[in-house]
Amino acid sequence: MHLKRLFLIAVCTLAAFAAAPSVRQAFAEDAAKPADPGLSDVLTDLLHGVEGENSTSGPDKRVPFGREEVQLSFAPLVKQTAPAVVNVYASQTAKVTSPFEGDPFFEEFFGRAQPRAQSSLGSGVLVDPSGVIVTNYHVIKDADEVKVATADGREFNSKVMLKDETLDLAVLKISADKPFPVIAIGDSDALEVGDLVLAIGNPFGVGQTTTSGIVSALARSHIGVSDSGYFIQTDAAINPGNSGGALINMGGQLVGINTAIYSRSGGSIGIGFAIPSNMVRAFADAAKAGLDFFERPYIGAEFEAVTPQIAESLGMEKPTGALVSSVDAAGPAGKAGLKPGDVVLSLNNTPVESIEALDYRMATLSIGTKATFAVLSKGQQATFEIALERAPEGAKPSEVTLHGRSPFAGAKVAELSPRLAQRLGLRTDLKGVTVVDINRDSPAADFGFQPGDIVREVNGTSIDKAATLAQIAQQDTRWWRFTVERGGQILRQVLRY
Repeated sequence: MHLKRLFLIAVCTLAAFAAAPSVRQAFAEDAAKPADPGLSDVLTDLLHGVEGENSTSGPDKRVPFGREEVQLSFAPLVKQTAPAVVNVYASQTAKVTSPFEGDPFFEEFFGRAQPRAQSSLGSGVLVDPSGVIVTNYHVIKDADEVKVATADGREFNSKVMLKDETLDLAVLKISADKPFPVIAIGDSDALEVGDLVLAIGNPFGVGQTTTSGIVSALARSHIGVSDSGYFIQTDAAINPGNSGGALINMGGQLVGINTAIYSRSGGSIGIGFAIPSNMVRAFADAAKAGLDFFERPYIGAEFEAVTPQIAESLGMEKPTGALVSSVDAAGPAGKAGLKPGDVVLSLNNTPVESIEALDYRMATLSIGTKATFAVLSKGQQATFEIALERAPEGAKPSEVTLHGRSPFAGAKVAELSPRLAQRLGLRTDLKGVTVVDINRDSPAADFGFQPGDIVREVNGTSIDKAATLAQIAQQDTRWWRFTVERGGQILRQVLRY
């Protein structure tokens, strides 16, 4: 209707111009004058509807004409990438506890509690023709068996090559006679807010599904999914079952692994998160190299967040960067001159906005290279070239499995080294005896011990050697009093067992 009115106005204007000789004469007299963008441009715009209320802005934008100009389809992109997205099915046998377990009278009448099968589903992405698949750790956590179904309907048993709970990533391997279709891993650092993306996965187990959206934000942290605090946020619909699926850019490249959603109902409300592909690439490379855990470059320094109070005390305009909290004088950072109290502002000329950003940037760098750290040191800008090394093992840790009638029975423990601390996702400057692994059907599992727990004290005895803890665990006592450090928090417990 709006265009019709504009068209009528234009026609009437032209008719008046043709009917009035004086107008024609005036126009002829002005023809020799420099061009005036008034009448002819206005008429052209009116006829094309460009300057109306529904116009687009910008010199290169116009109203599309014809069906071909308004048609937009992601079909070619989906056909290219969807065959490399797989469904992942994990199953495990869970122990069922009974209040009468161990009582022969009740077990005679009711029998022993039977294990119960549990299963979970998710998605994965083929990133190597040999059958290497990247998915989320939480999809295959504690699984006894992991099966993979490809887009063409084939089903495979898989083996876990590498997994990391702190990153929420896992790498699986399947085998076949012919190469598998893959999605090339792109550069997630090239993403910008507003870029179009596709999410492909298996939501709710209904089958492979594709949704579209944009990059809503970058470098999201503290979303409660994993210790890795550097996520891509998207409004492409991600639902349960999409975990481990692909986030694709318009070039058909993998730019993220879908991992979580923010939702009160359990369904998508347009806030989803993906692990950046640069982290995925580094993790997949570690798996293909045969590593038993994801090694991060070691520089012998630990960091903490820059709070507004710290920023003000250091004369900074705003809280940014990562504060150096401790330095091993014999490590690469100490040798280069980095000191506690320095603030890392950039790494290899890329700004470091937070400690999460620094952790992410460091994890994607290669061991054996050097990195340039720009820091604020005593109010002055400084630059350090620091070698990125493999975390030292120290004295080879002897792992001890605890026995006896104690809450620790079934736990495997060892003395911390920087390398073992890194493997468990702990600060590399921590010392003590830590839980390395837990037997699933053991008192230690029942009492809630976890890998990474550091046992500080048991029944009044300080624990600094694995052998000391093993000896105490054999004691014939019913009361146990112990102190455990978990995630920087001190937990004290007294119980009868």
